[in-house]
Order: sequence, then structure tokens, then C-alpha cells
Amino acid sequence: MMPGQSQNDLNRAREFLLSGDSARALPLYEKLVRQSPGAGMIWYEYGNAASKSRRTELADRAWSKAIELEPRNADLIGMVGHQFEAVRRPEKARACFLQAAAADPRGINPRISLAVHQEKNHRLQEARAAIHECLAIDPQDDQARYFNAVLDRREGHLQEAERGLRDLLASDPRHPFVRYAARYELAQVLDRTDRFDEAMVLLREAKEMVLALADAKLLMRGYDQIAESSRRFTAAQPKNILDNWAKYFPLAKRESIPPLAFLGGHPRSGTTLLERILDAHPGVAALDEPTAFLDVLQPEFHKSSELSSARVNVLRRLYIQALREELGPEAAGKMLIDKNPSPTARLPVWLRVFPELRVLIALRDPRDVVLSCYFQNIPLNSANVNFLSFERLAKHYGDLMGIWLAVREWPGFAWIETRYEDVVADLPKEGRRVTEFLGLQWHPDQERYYEKSGAKQLYSPTYQDVTRPVYQRSVARWRAYETHLAPILPALEPFCRAFGYQSV
Repeated sequence: MMPGQSQNDLNRAREFLLSGDSARALPLYEKLVRQSPGAGMIWYEYGNAASKSRRTELADRAWSKAIELEPRNADLIGMVGHQFEAVRRPEKARACFLQAAAADPRGINPRISLAVHQEKNHRLQEARAAIHECLAIDPQDDQARYFNAVLDRREGHLQEAERGLRDLLASDPRHPFVRYAARYELAQVLDRTDRFDEAMVLLREAKEMVLALADAKLLMRGYDQIAESSRRFTAAQPKNILDNWAKYFPLAKRESIPPLAFLGGHPRSGTTLLERILDAHPGVAALDEPTAFLDVLQPEFHKSSELSSARVNVLRRLYIQALREELGPEAAGKMLIDKNPSPTARLPVWLRVFPELRVLIALRDPRDVVLSCYFQNIPLNSANVNFLSFERLAKHYGDLMGIWLAVREWPGFAWIETRYEDVVADLPKEGRRVTEFLGLQWHPDQERYYEKSGAKQLYSPTYQDVTRPVYQRSVARWRAYETHLAPILPALEPFCRAFGYQSV
């Protein structure tokens, strides 16, 4: 039991940490670990506060101390592993999950965490071994049975995957995630085997379950407010706004930065594929949805309306530093590419801080985009809560790509659009066009992008799709679901015309 004052400090530190105020939480945790140096959980939370403050080395030391103090606490070690995953330290995460599993020979959760981690890193045999351990401990475990079917599907054993998923659903799994995730997974299998209507039934069931588990309406209201604010701001700008901004931040006052490009577009438009193709170039370091913009640049940008040259240079340094921290030595001397679909709606912020930014926008038939998003089972936030219905997806597409259609009319910045359909039809031709836009020459390794992709953990939900050569199975996929998409086709029609896709 902690003394009264220490308990009060711990409660306050936790409140600050939960509210996102790590700057106020950190000194309290520093005090607490001095007072209770043997408390592993407090060291763990201290590491979390340090991580949120982007003090990477301190976080690493604190988490390591937590494990040192409680080397047999599988739950705590697993929690540290998930923190390492969150800060994109996959090898550290893997080591934690292995240690947690060793600390609890009958533990299901550390082995599930290890299996999920191995699968995301394309180590399917190791993932399978961890799942087999789970099933040996408890053959009826919901998570293990579900993930066993996921591995069957990833390895191309569709019949086995379907059988396992149907048996799992028939057993009425109690695990909330498994109840809806198994339906998403079975819908993927049914789509691959041309049973489209049945796939839609399962997806609707899964989304109804998700809606029952979260306050989706609250998330949607938050999204709508932000989307409307972004739309109004963009619409209010004169077309020569970049010239106006350049007067306040002329070339002579800009601190030098590495060559920088932003790769955006709507989610499921082929951004991950394009990022992998570009990252295979020896002169490029591409990042898969890094947190630097949303966690560093955007919050700092909005802290003050004062945008002197000195302050904008500070923003530039903070953002580039965050990218370099994630990339490590790989960043040296290379062009940096931030692949991030959702922040496409924040392009005015990007261009205000980085006038020299090169902008690549991935396009894909809007109907295929919306359908593909509908199939995604990803954690809810204020953006992808829109993926729970076709109507909200059509709105989300219009919000995001409507801003792009407005911004691309602004003269004064370098941009290019590239179509997914062109990439999969002729990778060297379209890949060369995009690479040359970046000021680089096409490299033969780019055509074999999938070799490098299989050796690196990706953070996009589509990480599985870019570990093999390009395929055309997903082109015009929407036609198989046309009756289900019919109510929203009129809303997508203007974008089909604007981006050159044949109308219905």
C-alpha cells in the first residue's frame, strides 16, 4: 500500500496520462519511481509517459526496468511488448512476447500476441507454431481457432479456412472481437470464391456487432465536425493562396530539409502498393503511415496562429526529426516519403509548412475504393467509423477527395496523380513515371518490391497484399456487388467523372 501522498501523485499522473497530457504526467512519474523503485507497474507507466513525450531512450529504460523487476509477470511483459509495437520497435515487441510466453507456460494471451506479431511480419510458420501451442493448451479457445483460420486463408487454404470459421461461428464464440472478426474473415473467403451476396450478409452482421460495442454516433459527430471545418477552410482559400503564403515564408528563410514527398489519396486506393514500389528504390526511404504528422506536426501547428518563418522552421525540424527517429540510419541521404491516406484532407497544413513538398495522389475507381473499405476490419476511430456503412463511406470519400479536387487547382506546388489500374496493368511504365516525378531514375529493384516488403513489418491494414507481385483481381471488383452499391452510386458519380472512370 502506497503512502497517501504517493497514491495521490499516482492518481494524478494516471489522469494526466489518460488525458494525453504526458508533459505533466512525466515529472510525477519521475518522483514516483524514486519513492517506489521496486514497483514494476509504475516503471511501466513511467515508460508510457516518456514515450508519449517522444523521449524514446527514457521509455526504453523504464520498460526494461519494469521487466527486470518482474521477470515472471507475463501480463506486464506482454503490455510492454504492445507498447514496443505501438512505437514501431517490432524486434523488441517480439522479444517481450516470447518472454511473456515463457513466463506463463499455460498462457493463451502472450502466445496470441506473439502469433499476431509474427503474422504481421510475414513469419507464418512461427505464427502457426504459437497458435498450435494455444490449441494444445485449450483446443476450444476462441482467439486461437480464429487465428488458425486466418493463417489458413493467408496460406491459400481457403477450404480449411472456411471450415474452421464456420465451425467457430457455430460454437457461438464468447470473445467479442472473435464474434465479429470471424465474420469479416469468412466474408473475405467467400469473396475470393465468388459468393458475393453471402459475403455481404456476413459483413452486415459483423458491422452491427461493432456498432453495439462502441459509441459510433459520437465518433461520427466528431468526424463530421472536423470534416466540415476542413472543407470550409479549403473552400475559403483563394486559388493563389500558395503565393500568398510564400510571401510570409520565402525560400531564403527556409531551413534546408531532405527531399520530401507526401503520398496520399483515399484509403484502399493503392497507396501501400505505391509506397512499397517507391521504397524499393535505393534512394528512397518511404514510411508506412508514420505518426509524425498527426502526433507531432499537426498538434504543434495548431498550438498558435503565429506562423513566422522562425516558427515554421521549428515545425519543419520537429516533423523531420520524428521521421528520422522512426527510420533510424535508413534515412541518411535519402528522399523521405510519408505515405498517409487520411491526412490528405490536411494538405493545406502540409503545404503551408513545406512549400517544396512533392505530392503524389493515388487514384482508384471510387466504387472499388468504397467496396474495399467496407471489407476492412480495423479498430474504430473517428475516421474509419465511416467504414461501417456504404452511405458513410460515400460521404467519407467525398469529404477527402473533394478537398483534393479543390487543392489541385492551386498553382504553385508539384503534384501528380497515379491510377492503381495503371500500376497493375504495367508496373514498369507507371512506376517509372511516378519515380521520375520525384527526380529519380527507375531502378530494377522497384519491379521486385514484394521481396523487400516481405522482410519488413508494415502498418497499413493491407500489409498482406504487397508481399506478392501485382495482380489485377481487384480491378472493377465493384461490379460483382453493384446491387449492394446501387444506393450510393449517384454520390460517387461526380468523382468517377473527375478522375476519368467510366460511369455506370
